[in-house]
Amino acid sequence: MLAKWFKENIWAAAAITLVRIYVGWLWLEAGWHKLTGGFDATGFLNGAIGKPVADRATQEVLFPNYTYFLEHFALPNVKIINFLIPVGETLIGIGLIVGGLTLTAAFFGILLNLMFVFAGTVSTNPWLLALGFLVFTAGANAGRFGIDAYLLPLLRKGWTKLTAGRKHKDGEDGQGFGGKVLPH
Repeated sequence: MLAKWFKENIWAAAAITLVRIYVGWLWLEAGWHKLTGGFDATGFLNGAIGKPVADRATQEVLFPNYTYFLEHFALPNVKIINFLIPVGETLIGIGLIVGGLTLTAAFFGILLNLMFVFAGTVSTNPWLLALGFLVFTAGANAGRFGIDAYLLPLLRKGWTKLTAGRKHKDGEDGQGFGGKVLPH
């Protein structure tokens, strides 16, 4: 009952809009500073590789796969990372502030926060992670007072047109798999 209220109620949409704009502003500000301040992730990546998140008692690395990813993919491709992080943070911020592709922006915000936490950076990341999850959990209601109110119906209409041709290719009733009805 609470989840339904959160995803459909207009007052919940108003509250989540305030949260969405606040989180969006934080992302936009962080991204803008990186875009205009000559961001270079090399030092951060070297620090995360050199001193990975470890268990205090055993000193065993807690996220060895992530450390491997940083060492063998992110660091050798730091020029790509130097582009993706500031542009991504800025786009996440814009998407959340204007309520455009809100769930996509919240998802990528959560993903970035998780990557920063896995690298050992606490800072505001747990807070932004929790608020981003709150926005994401609200579903389409998070963008109700934003561009999504106009954009999502257009995307649904376009998707319906795009997939309408499947009816003839998949079977008589368009359900796929030779006319067998798939469970939802």
